[in-house]
Amino acid sequence: MDNDHIETFTIKINELDNKGSGRGYALRDHGGHKPRKLNLAVPQTLPGETVTVDVPNPTRKRANVLPKEIVEAHPDRVPAPCPHFDLCGGCVWQHWKYEAQLKEKTDFVKRSLQKHGFDTDVVKDAIGMEEHPFEYRNKMEFTFGQNGELGMHELGNFRKIIDIDTCLIANNDMVEAMRIVSKWARKHELPGYHKEKHTGLLRHLMVRRSQETKEMMLAIFATDTPDGELKPLIDELIEELSSVFDNLKSIMWMVNTDIADRTQSEDTYLLYGRDYINDVMYGYNYRTWFDTFFQTNPTQAEKLVELALELADAKDHERMIDLFCGVGTFSLPFAARVKELAGIEIVESSIESAKRNAEDNGIDNTYFLAKDARRGMDEVLETWGTPDLLMLDPPRSGAGGKVMRRIGRLGTDRVVYVSCNPETFAADITWLRELGYELKTVQPVDLFPHTVHVEVVSLLVKTE
Repeated sequence: MDNDHIETFTIKINELDNKGSGRGYALRDHGGHKPRKLNLAVPQTLPGETVTVDVPNPTRKRANVLPKEIVEAHPDRVPAPCPHFDLCGGCVWQHWKYEAQLKEKTDFVKRSLQKHGFDTDVVKDAIGMEEHPFEYRNKMEFTFGQNGELGMHELGNFRKIIDIDTCLIANNDMVEAMRIVSKWARKHELPGYHKEKHTGLLRHLMVRRSQETKEMMLAIFATDTPDGELKPLIDELIEELSSVFDNLKSIMWMVNTDIADRTQSEDTYLLYGRDYINDVMYGYNYRTWFDTFFQTNPTQAEKLVELALELADAKDHERMIDLFCGVGTFSLPFAARVKELAGIEIVESSIESAKRNAEDNGIDNTYFLAKDARRGMDEVLETWGTPDLLMLDPPRSGAGGKVMRRIGRLGTDRVVYVSCNPETFAADITWLRELGYELKTVQPVDLFPHTVHVEVVSLLVKTE
């Protein structure tokens, strides 16, 4: 059969996959003794629903298709409020009641721990946003398409960009800035980047906006420098943006000719204002640059900090390690409660930011090390001996067995583990269990409403 052949199936959605899509299967008669099983991933569906789907070339073993019709809907299904929901690959759960999303996230954390033999009674119900679970992001990255689009990647198709005129999880200022840049690029027919041919000028637009200070930063990523014939066009954009936004503090032009589709910079040009904006979290001031990792939902991130402080129960005579400390998001609040704090982070620019942030906030009992996790812990051990408390907040890939074994052998009394990936978190803490630590509590926190992602804050205590 050719690729244009389409068959329609009615299927039951049995579960959700790790991308938030419904999973089901169809049995297809192919003239043999036993029907073949066609596994289907169906975005925008929910467990228990019955749906019809059109499947091109159904001789495959698996396919990813959108629902044609919801025959029997989940009781918690709601109309998705975003006009781009059907195409956008961002908020995959806008069609699900927020309370039901939170329950699924709690259950996901439990399933992740159960796989590794942990008691799931220690998992508390996920903490969601108390009010409006939209407009929560303080950073957005939009992508230019080759035909003048500016928006987000299409659901299931990373190479295609859908043009958007709104984004419900971003602040209105950020969306309006995106619209102005989009209109400017179209007006001057500036070519977007072609991901396969690697041609074109404009690649990404990053917008940062502090929820507390309201300061805003724009960074345009392009394949050429902002001079020559481009300069008067860019001056026009700067004039318009600065006249619309009193809170605009930074506009930058970032040259990126690398094939990798990331917001990185080979050469940075400051076009307007300064190269950072000021942000505030849990009462502490932070400077954020275009490449600074900073929690993107500050309202919920403050709950993370509060929970970490509560679980750690830090004392003013204790010494502490903050592993994977970044720019000091957790370091500064903890430093106010302990005798001394050592922050360890392999990214040197983050360590320089952490030092500056500590100085800006008048904190003088910290020292920050630009080292990998194990070497950093060894240096602290030589300086202090065994610290009383250790906290870690690793990337999505987790800390890994070598680092976790080193933490376990360090022998600190209490470990607070903050994670953005319950699966790698569960795998990591099995090493601590083997080295005499007990998992006392796990608190999921929803930093990313309408997506599959969930953070956890946990406490492990040395019992042997």
